[in-house]
Amino acid sequence: MGIGRRKNNDDGGELEEVAEGENRKSAMPKSTRKSKAREHMNQLLRLQEKDPEFYQFLKEHDKELLEFNDEDINEDAETDVDDDGVQEDVDDSERDASVAKMVQQPSKNVITTEMVDSWCNSIQKNAKLGAVRSLMRAFKTACHYGDDDKDDSLSKFSIMSSSVFNKIMLFVLNEMDGILRGLLKIPALGGKKETIINLMTTKEWKNHGHLVKSYLGNALHILNQMTDTEMISFTLRRLRYSAMFLAAFPSLLRKYIKVTLHFWGTGGGALPVVSFLFIRDLCIRLGADCLDEYFKGIYKAYVLNCRFVNATTLQHIQFLGNCVIELYGVDLQTAYQHAFVFIRQLAMILREAYTIKKKESVLKVYEWKFMNCLELWTGAVCAYSSEADFRPLAYPLTQIISGVARLLPSARYFPLRLKCVRMLNRIAASMGTFIPVSMLLLDMLEMKELNRPPTGGVGKAVDLRTLLKVSKPTLKTRAFQEACVFSVVEEIAEHLAQWSYSVAFFELAFIPTVRLRSFCKTTKAERFRREMRQLIRQIESNIEFTNAKRVTISFSPNDPAAASFLEVEKESGASPLSQYVVTLRQRADERKNSMVESSVLVGAQSSVFGNKMSGTDEEDNMENEEGAAVFSSSWLPGGDNKSKHQKVDDDEKRKKKKRMKKQHTQQQELEEDVVEDLVLSSDEDGSISDSPSVEREEKPKANKKRKRSRDLSKKKGQSHAKKQRKKAANQQGI
Repeated sequence: MGIGRRKNNDDGGELEEVAEGENRKSAMPKSTRKSKAREHMNQLLRLQEKDPEFYQFLKEHDKELLEFNDEDINEDAETDVDDDGVQEDVDDSERDASVAKMVQQPSKNVITTEMVDSWCNSIQKNAKLGAVRSLMRAFKTACHYGDDDKDDSLSKFSIMSSSVFNKIMLFVLNEMDGILRGLLKIPALGGKKETIINLMTTKEWKNHGHLVKSYLGNALHILNQMTDTEMISFTLRRLRYSAMFLAAFPSLLRKYIKVTLHFWGTGGGALPVVSFLFIRDLCIRLGADCLDEYFKGIYKAYVLNCRFVNATTLQHIQFLGNCVIELYGVDLQTAYQHAFVFIRQLAMILREAYTIKKKESVLKVYEWKFMNCLELWTGAVCAYSSEADFRPLAYPLTQIISGVARLLPSARYFPLRLKCVRMLNRIAASMGTFIPVSMLLLDMLEMKELNRPPTGGVGKAVDLRTLLKVSKPTLKTRAFQEACVFSVVEEIAEHLAQWSYSVAFFELAFIPTVRLRSFCKTTKAERFRREMRQLIRQIESNIEFTNAKRVTISFSPNDPAAASFLEVEKESGASPLSQYVVTLRQRADERKNSMVESSVLVGAQSSVFGNKMSGTDEEDNMENEEGAAVFSSSWLPGGDNKSKHQKVDDDEKRKKKKRMKKQHTQQQELEEDVVEDLVLSSDEDGSISDSPSVEREEKPKANKKRKRSRDLSKKKGQSHAKKQRKKAANQQGI
């Protein structure tokens, strides 16, 4: 039976007015609304007489339409216009109460605390749909308060106090997810993309889907207006429960992806953690709808935030990297495709540096952004080394890291090469594959800067974790030499300890032992000789440990049974090198702790995520308490807060200028020294281009000649002055 159209012309005109009366009402003058309302009531009465069957249908399915009376029309108040073009469903008692409270202001209906309380009570006790819609319109007004482009003629409500704003925000953020789930008749917790797809074909979604869109859209708007990290964190925590609804709104989903990635990369306090949990939950629930965008976006955000490293930002960058690795674990097959593309980009940058050999191409490799990307993919390969999807990435990544370490073998880039060695050790340990790391470390020991006496004094302690390159004065200090030698010892011990239970340990450790003995003979520093002798003793003890067991076996080294060699001892960590490495790690931790100058709010340990997808009741109570504490200020979006936003923008601009200046100075330093660093530190004859080395050889000679000539002229001048004084003294004596 059609409701909007009938064959009978008389009845059809009346029914069209019944269906479209509310739409025409907004265009009528206020003076004629009461007369039109009375005419509408008469049409409803005539309908009962002419078509009792249709009247009975309306009585069963749209009772409120038949209960219309002219008292509902308020001459002074403006008409209600729903945001999504849906008529308001409000009971007569609620309408009368709200009109009585809002009649005091003729042009606008100011929201009061009593109105908000009445809506909340109606929702909690009777679950009235009219109260939900009124509250959602008030929520929109709160979120758009102070907007410059706001059309006041379409606004039913206005907010004048921060207490009303706080009450609306707290109730909606805390309760709206449960209210919407109740209206849509879906489970109170959980849900995935399939749940929303099936829901979109139901009658409940057609009736109430616009409320979901209004809630998520207005919440996104207020997120862009907030500047307080605690407010943003609380809002994101509450929106996380409704994240699955974004599957129905692709445009909103893209905006949420952009906003959450921004908060994750640049937020302070707990905001990066909260943002990441929102991102991860969204990827798990929606799957392919947002995986590609999030995988690309989070890597890009990581690259933008890891350009500079110091003692303060180091742990935060490690946290961001751990977040990326954790997110890629949601779908390893999709993650492999993205990781392959990003690792290939790094390989192309390195190939350009090897083929062109210019300053610009070398600087693209020897910078924090490139090295932090290598650290990120090393962590990803090590974290998912047991997965078949990520194991193929280990080989190309190892080749890239080895190439970076050998690009500029200069003592000034000792910290960068040490980072490469540590990454290779991590990959070898996680994959169980031998990587020839010892040659890189032993070449570093033979650099001439470590075999010369320190002419720069003791110097300050050097934190090699926060450096890629050291200055020339630092290169000559005793502290730098000690840091280098101790770090080499630690990494050689780490490398050999991985194979300290291998049947071929004697052959593997032979060349490193020979070269370590050679270093002991050539170095003049007793503290270095003492350190090397201790390492050599541990290696020799481990050789005896493996050879004692090796005599008793009959299989060859390439036999599959060799994998079970010293398996029991390996589980207990009984080899001499394994025990020695434990003491070296403790010493390294003590040295790191002594150099830490400050701490950060979000550290590397913050990336340990649990498997819980939903919080407990205690956590919900804690969130409610936090929300009440956060939304208790006088903050309102827009309006007076423009100055605050301006101040924040100015601060960000100043910080950006400082970062740009710092980057420019660092780049200048690198450009000044990059040509010099292309010369092998331990080999004067080896260089990429001959002209720079020739110029450097000629300049000291010319400088020495000028210095000698100046010294000779000074001596001649002094002797001539002495002769003149002697003559003057003799003449006076005569």
